[in-house]
Amino acid sequence: MAMTLRLSEDENRQLDELAAAEGRSKQDVVRLALADRWSRLNKERQLTEVLARVMPRYGALLDRLGPT
Repeated sequence: MAMTLRLSEDENRQLDELAAAEGRSKQDVVRLALADRWSRLNKERQLTEVLARVMPRYGALLDRLGPT
């Protein structure tokens, strides 16, 4: 699917510099950035789910141990 991405002059310059530094096309840089952000979001969701399961069980113990 085609998409138009509108960037400011500064954002376009930054994208040009990233693409040149990495030896990639601007399109590849944007795709990789999207994939990275999506991956981090999913990891954050997984961590939230794990903490929701674990904290009720170990929360009192962690409170007794105090801050690190």
